[in-house]
Parts: sequence; structure tokens; C-alpha cells
Amino acid sequence: MATLDERARVLRLLQRTGFGSAGQGGPAEDGAGEGWDQALDRVLDTADDPDAPAPPDLGPLPERGKSEARAADGETADGRTTDSARQTYRRAVREQREQLTIWWLDRMVATERPWIEKRTLLWHDHWATSIQKVKSGRAMLAQNQTLRKLGAGEFRTLARAMVQDPALMLWLDASGNTAEAPNENLARELMELFVLGVGHYEEDDVRQAAAALTGWSVDRRGEGEWSARFRPQRHADGAQTVLGRRTDFTATSLVDHLVGQPECPRHVASRLWARLVSAENGPSDSSLDRIAGTGDLTAMVRAILADPAFADPANVLVKQPVEYVVGTLRALGVRPARLEEKARGQLLRTLGGLGQVPFAPPSVGGWPHGTAWLTTAAARVRIGFAQQAVRQGDLGAVRRAPAEERLATLARLLGVHRWSERTAAVLAEAADEPERVTAIALTAPEYLVQP
Repeated sequence: MATLDERARVLRLLQRTGFGSAGQGGPAEDGAGEGWDQALDRVLDTADDPDAPAPPDLGPLPERGKSEARAADGETADGRTTDSARQTYRRAVREQREQLTIWWLDRMVATERPWIEKRTLLWHDHWATSIQKVKSGRAMLAQNQTLRKLGAGEFRTLARAMVQDPALMLWLDASGNTAEAPNENLARELMELFVLGVGHYEEDDVRQAAAALTGWSVDRRGEGEWSARFRPQRHADGAQTVLGRRTDFTATSLVDHLVGQPECPRHVASRLWARLVSAENGPSDSSLDRIAGTGDLTAMVRAILADPAFADPANVLVKQPVEYVVGTLRALGVRPARLEEKARGQLLRTLGGLGQVPFAPPSVGGWPHGTAWLTTAAARVRIGFAQQAVRQGDLGAVRRAPAEERLATLARLLGVHRWSERTAAVLAEAADEPERVTAIALTAPEYLVQP
């Protein structure tokens, strides 16, 4: 197996645990002079980034269906809600979504510890939940904070929190799950996508797990945060049998039972592998056994990054749209929160055109991976974004460099190991024009793919 030299391996580490560019920090940020062990320890340090932008104060959404608020909300005397009230509510949800998305993009750009945000993005993809159905920025923010806080520790702790996360519960129709009408969505996805993977449970396990989760609902009363609430009178009495064990499960003991299955760490390790090593080439059985037996999530990630396959030059990854956009903004020093309203709207439309908007995955399965992002339509969107980014960004380093050195300068700035001969020729033709050569580099194959 071919292998990267240490400097290239460190650069790959920083790109895959971050957002794919050296950024305004220059050589110190791209790992020049830093050894592998030192870089790995620094990246995986579980300390938070206290200087990252604080979460927005979203405030409560307009009340609906309250008799005392009929005049303000446009509700009719018989309790129905008018079109005006619905439009007001939808507008408030849309504003929360935009504010929340810009905040997280800004945090990804500004943070000095990008693995924290990259890790949170990976877990958002794993526990995929969309505001389009949840319809609450505050609930989505609370889930985001849970993923950030617990995403480096024990998977059991994370899974326990998520099974009672109000946003996930609403997304998977688990609010109001009663003994008379048990809903199987959360139980099914808990096994199939989140914990065990396809083929490691039977349909009866899903039905029995759904019964174990009955009685839970989301309390959305008042102006405080939404919370999961257990109502014993709505819970299915008696024992359930799930994966061979029969007992009167609680939500927590059900999660513990599922996480305790040997398939769980292998499933989680495989999902992380696809995002950090290769979406096409899975781990060998021996690697998967070793990674799955490491313990907490940080130890699991460390084992993945230390695997020989991580240093195989053939294991490239196509950048997801958020990685591509955030990496570009970091490289050019553009802070989303400081953009004018029109430019913020353009940024959100760019992500929509590329197919990945934070807080709005297309399904519970999350976003696609690999070459699915390399479409003709996406290429057109990237060209428009690149042109916009060079107008907004800091091109000082490119402008100061002599024309004959601009290709090397852009490679350092964007975290590109080397340009192919074909790309280098195209860039060389535009090297006299800093804006144009930078825009071309931002759409080059070498920048779209993490080496």
C-alpha cells in the first residue's frame, strides 16, 4: 500500500478534521513543522473553543391556537387560525432558520478548533433532523448544542440524550407516542440508522421497541425550551422483547440495550470511516474490529485517523458543500455574520443550490456523500459562489505574491497539496489577475477533492 509522507499526512489530518483550507493563519495553521503525533493530539483535544461565536438569542415563536391571543395572531372566534397567523408563524420560523444557519456557518469559519464544528456537523448528518418539519429554531439549536457537547464522549451518553431530544422526537413522529397508537418511526431509525445498521434487527424488534418508547411527548408550552415529557398513563404496560431480551424497558434502558450490542460500535465506526477516510473503500475486518473496540468516540476517531488506510493516497474524499463553502470563507477571511443581508441571502442560496443547508437534511438518512456532489448544476453554483467570494474576501496574500508565485500561494492558502499539470496550466494563464486566478482555483478539481 502506498502511503503519504508525514507532512502530507498531517495536511490530510487537518483538512479532514476541519474544512479543507489553511485559512488566514497561513503556514502555522497548515501544520508546517508539526509532527503527526503532535498534530493529532492538538486536533482531538476535547477542550472547547471559548472564543467561538455564542449562539443567537432566537426568542419564542408566535403563539398559535390560544384564545387569549386570537386578536394578535389572527385567530377566528371558533378557534381556527387565519392565513395571516399562519404566514406570521412561518415567517418567524424562516427567520429563525436563517439566523441559526448564519450563526453556525460563522462559528465554523471563526473557530480556532475546527474539529469541534466538523464533528458536530458529522453528528448532525448521523442524527439527521430538519427544521422544515420541526419548525423551531430553538429546538434545533438545543439539539446542535447537545451534539457539540456530547459528540466526543461515550456514544451511549449521546444516544440517551438524542432519544429524548425534542427536535428528533418531532422529526420522527415520536411526540404523542401512546400505547393505543404506538409509532414505530423512532424505534426503527434508532436501530437501522443511528445505532445498529441494516440487517441487525427484526420487524418484531421494531414493534416491541416502539412499545417501550410509548408515553413520551414534547412539552411545547410556555416560552421556555421545549422538553421531553413522560406520561406514565400513555405508556404500554408490561414487558417487551427486543433483540432477545425481555423486560419492562424504559427509553434509557432500551438505548443501553441497543448500544450494548456488538454491532453498535462497528456501525458507528463504519459511519465515521466513510466521513474521515473513504466513502467508497470501507475498513478491513481487522481495522473495524480494532476501531470498534477502542472505547469512547474520541478514541474511535483517533484509531480511524491512525489506521494505515488513512494515509493511503487513493482514499480521497469529495468535499461536501458546507465543507467547500466554509473552507473558502476561512481561506479568504469572510465572516458570514458580518455580511450584508443581501450577501447572507446569497450565501444561503448557494448552499441550497449545492444541496446541503445546515439544519435541513433531505431525510433521516442525512446527506449523500462522494461523487453525488459533483454534478453539472453544482458546478455552475460553485462558479457563481467563487466569483462572489473573491469580491468579498481578502486577497492580500495573492495580490502581494509575484505572478509566477501565485499558484504556490493559492495552494498554501487553499490547502491544496499540488496542482495537476492541466490545472496549473489554466491557472498560469490567469496568474496576472489575482481575482480571476483565485476564482478559478476555487473551482479546480484539486480544491473540490480532499487528497
